[in-house]
Amino acid sequence: MTLFALGLNHQTAPLPIRERVVIHVERMRDALAELTRGRRVTEAAILSTCNRTELYVAADQPKIAAHWLAEYHRLKPDELSPYLYTLPSEGAVRHAFRVASGLDSMVLGEPQILGQMKEAARTAESAGTLGTLLSKLFQKSFAVAKDVRTNTEVGAASVSMAAAAVKLAARIFASLHEQKLLFIGAGEMIELCATHFAAQNPARVTVANRSIERGEALAHRFSGHAIELKSLAENLHEYDIVVSCTASSLPILGLGMVERALRARRRRPIFMVDLAVPRDIEPEVGELDDVFLYTVDDLAGIVSGNLDQRRAAVEQAEAIIETQVGQFMHWLAAREAVPAIRLLRESAEQARRHEVERALKMLSRGDDPQQVLEALSQGLTNKLMHAPTRALNEASGDERGALTELVTRLFHLKP
Repeated sequence: MTLFALGLNHQTAPLPIRERVVIHVERMRDALAELTRGRRVTEAAILSTCNRTELYVAADQPKIAAHWLAEYHRLKPDELSPYLYTLPSEGAVRHAFRVASGLDSMVLGEPQILGQMKEAARTAESAGTLGTLLSKLFQKSFAVAKDVRTNTEVGAASVSMAAAAVKLAARIFASLHEQKLLFIGAGEMIELCATHFAAQNPARVTVANRSIERGEALAHRFSGHAIELKSLAENLHEYDIVVSCTASSLPILGLGMVERALRARRRRPIFMVDLAVPRDIEPEVGELDDVFLYTVDDLAGIVSGNLDQRRAAVEQAEAIIETQVGQFMHWLAAREAVPAIRLLRESAEQARRHEVERALKMLSRGDDPQQVLEALSQGLTNKLMHAPTRALNEASGDERGALTELVTRLFHLKP
């Protein structure tokens, strides 16, 4: 079995493709079970965010997981293959370390991805698909990420999607003090956006969420109020700024709903940010004259202009990662010797038990204990030395020289 990382991200696939292969949290355990059932995949973990869907697997061939990913989303393999990257062994380890450290993110150094990787590992563990190899990989990834954030400036002066959204809104409205804000969803990203927007002292903050209790809990933090998702159609026209990020597999805001809201607003513009993947807002909404709609990909250009400080630290972070990759690969190589070590110990244990049983029989019939100990030690020595001695005697030429050097190293022999 070989370690592989394969998937697609914001660098290899556009948003319309990424949203087609999202695996939602509530379906993750079933997906993991399906991936490892009846296939040559012994371990698996899935990381699925708005910017990436990646499979970390221990398998014979990466194409097994790639075909599963296409089948799971009812896609033909050739529809997905142009956007997929496949990284075996060392490449997979390096990629996992870079992802956890925020070096592979749309926003360089962003911290959310580390929490998402930890959740992916917990889910795989609870599903029973996280074995020794992937468990070690993820734990090492988290340690590397901590090292990078502690010893470099990669995570300093964080520029988030939320901050970029506020910056974009400031281009549309002269001031946010008079604007009414609507947040759809109550997850981590919405909480982050609400924090940034609330700092601008908007006129009103409203949270729309499927769970009204969770929506109220978030709205209370910003002196706002909550509404249910089903009341969006009758309330949408009241808001100047709409930020949406839910786990819905279907759009929350359709073209017709937004058109009706614009008519009620008498064509006053609406600024919309869709941070969800799959998208919460139908793409056609962005074609309306009085709507300014931005997706996660649109925000990438905004955040990229403020990353000089962190880019300067990337070289240092990459050096840390390379060192840790080397250490992990050494551990991985050592694992390959585990079966041989186990067999060697079992053979030695069998020889020990045999000689102890023989010694006990000698003692039971009244033999001299000193002679019994002598026979025990001689018998054990002969058994343990038989295989290497025979191999050296039967070898010839270059093979004998190589075996002699190996035995000398194994037993720490000094001429």
